[in-house]
Amino acid sequence: MQYDTLTAFLTTAPEALRRGPVAMIFVEDDVEVATTLRHHQQMGFAQVLAFLPAAFALPDDLQESVHRITYDTTADGAVETAVTAVAAAGAGTWMYYCYNAEYLFFPFCETRTVGEMLAFHSEERRDAMLTYVVDLYADDLSAYPDAVSLDGAHLDRSGYYALARTAPAANAAQKGRQLDFYGGLRWRFEEHVPHERRKIDRIALFRAKPGLTLRGDHTFSDEEYNTFACPWHHNITAAICSFRTAKALKSNPGSTYAIDTFKWHNSAPFEWHSRQLLDLGLMEPGQWF
Repeated sequence: MQYDTLTAFLTTAPEALRRGPVAMIFVEDDVEVATTLRHHQQMGFAQVLAFLPAAFALPDDLQESVHRITYDTTADGAVETAVTAVAAAGAGTWMYYCYNAEYLFFPFCETRTVGEMLAFHSEERRDAMLTYVVDLYADDLSAYPDAVSLDGAHLDRSGYYALARTAPAANAAQKGRQLDFYGGLRWRFEEHVPHERRKIDRIALFRAKPGLTLRGDHTFSDEEYNTFACPWHHNITAAICSFRTAKALKSNPGSTYAIDTFKWHNSAPFEWHSRQLLDLGLMEPGQWF
């Protein structure tokens, strides 16, 4: 299913947004596009929307199962514009967004679907879920100069922290139940990362509604969406295991020659299993057992 523009998709296939949950995958380059799409299908998303330039091809087995939308994902504000527009058109539907070479994991995802998790989350009167972007990187940059290797993927097992999030007002009052999270490659190589891009928290799972706007820092215009938990107990959180930062650091001329390896004493092979992420504290099940 192919659409030449986002407007064409919203006009001709609005029923797709009523059968959720919906995953929006924004393709920035041709790295691991097919594996990203297949992974999210396997997680249980009813609809997968692939936003990608016309020059990129999809394998035959994804031509009919994925909604391909021709879109310039690298333009300023492109992702925010698309997520906001899709959210307005699919009010009430749970949605998710990420980039290529990023893989969603949630507690017990090997035996439960994302729809089951979101059904429980909805029963807790939550309309959004905090996800942590956990950096993945190849163990051998000489063999994988773009820093992407599914078989040799590693992550940091420590070095994560949170700071209180403050409002931009003059008194800088702390925002309730909101934190800024840091760690991974953006922390270890912060000299190569602009300050505004160092956070690893993203509100990637949310219930769409009219008037909801995605902001450039991966938060939403509704401040309750940006909270990590409800007032009475901890909620489920999820993780997006991502090669995106590693790719950027190795493709940027200002950093690529300064980095010979991403491995350090706190690196560990990524096991591609939710149990490892739970054990490391990179997501939590809340009250969902």
